[in-house]
Amino acid sequence: MITVGEAFTGFFIMLGLMLIGIPVAGALFATALLGAFLYLGAPTLMMFGSQMWSILDDFVLTAIPMFVLLGEILLRSGITDRMYVALSDWVGRWPGGLLHTNVGACGMFSAVSGSSVATAATIGTVALPAMKGHGYSERLALGTIAAGATLGILIPPSINMIIYGSMSNTSIGRLFVAAVVPGLLLMALFMLFVVVACALKPSLGGARITPPPLRERLARTLDLVPPLLIFAVVMGSIYSGWATPTESAAVGVIAALGLAAARGRLTLAMLNAAVLSVVKVTAMIMLIVLAAQLLSFVIGVLRIPQAITELVADTGATQLQILLLLVIFYLILGCFLETLSMMITTIPIVMPVVLFYGIDPVWFGIFLVLMMEVALITPPLGMNLFIVQGVRAGGGSVMDVVWGALPFTLIMLMMVALLIAFPQVALFLPDLMYGQ
Repeated sequence: MITVGEAFTGFFIMLGLMLIGIPVAGALFATALLGAFLYLGAPTLMMFGSQMWSILDDFVLTAIPMFVLLGEILLRSGITDRMYVALSDWVGRWPGGLLHTNVGACGMFSAVSGSSVATAATIGTVALPAMKGHGYSERLALGTIAAGATLGILIPPSINMIIYGSMSNTSIGRLFVAAVVPGLLLMALFMLFVVVACALKPSLGGARITPPPLRERLARTLDLVPPLLIFAVVMGSIYSGWATPTESAAVGVIAALGLAAARGRLTLAMLNAAVLSVVKVTAMIMLIVLAAQLLSFVIGVLRIPQAITELVADTGATQLQILLLLVIFYLILGCFLETLSMMITTIPIVMPVVLFYGIDPVWFGIFLVLMMEVALITPPLGMNLFIVQGVRAGGGSVMDVVWGALPFTLIMLMMVALLIAFPQVALFLPDLMYGQ
């Protein structure tokens, strides 16, 4: 019905539409419409309405606005600011000082927000003023925030993993559990790099910060409890089987509202601002998901995934060669596409090949999210680079952020290599908790 060459022509038409400034959802929908019109005819076009309804009538996707709202409440109630200060009390004495706080705060905020962009904007706003005047290398400081914020789509809960699970019919609970060890390990590698870099060149780490008295540090440690409590409530309810990811997100929002009320920050103005932000973010995400799923429907009817799978199988490539090819594919694509659209547009094409080669879909979800993390700090379109540059006071070139994030990009690629060499890094926990 359609050749692989024609399919790739359509793919490049879609990329071209995005590169000339057409919104991602518009480019996806236009490609789906064009494919259906040219190859399937009017009857298929008439099915678009019912397809849209079935796509949006998905209980799993309800978790997306819930997790976005959870992050908004924590940000606007001041819990994030206090968390940053409490962390800095304990890690400020390490080589690199507040650079570790940046990474640690990104990791903790990631554990409740599910969004890298939200993490970059939030921690960047808090961290950059706090570091001013302490003599830190500006590039390294910007790099720790841009790279640390990528943990937002890896450390559970993750909005990207929810979408991946929905599109690939993979257990979101298993995905969340599988991401814990790689997420913590990547955060530890970031901190280890900061320690080594600042030990070799102390000027990068700025002036040592004198920690406050022990009693004051212990008192501030209580400010770390709210985000840890919410993480425990959200993930504990999933791991125990007490709640689905969607239900756990709602429980997390209730817990966040309770904490905001306890701090006297739960006001109508705060809720109005939080909900307005949630509506904007959710509308953007869901429009992309809707258009991508319509494109996936057309791709499926045209049997493009089967044709690509047969083509790859005929080459006789090994599983390792396929994975290396996917690494290169996503590295190149990440230079030109925003991460969410990149993930959504490639899943329908890539997943059949992944399953044909016997690659675990849970493992591949972690691999894919790691490649999305790399794309977040890869020029020219790395979203986190521009978010950090946007909250940076005093101007300066975005290339400072790019150079600062480069070492962390290499660390992420090392993590991808580790994941390929030792799949159990991701699969050990879900196999232990859910069985193989």
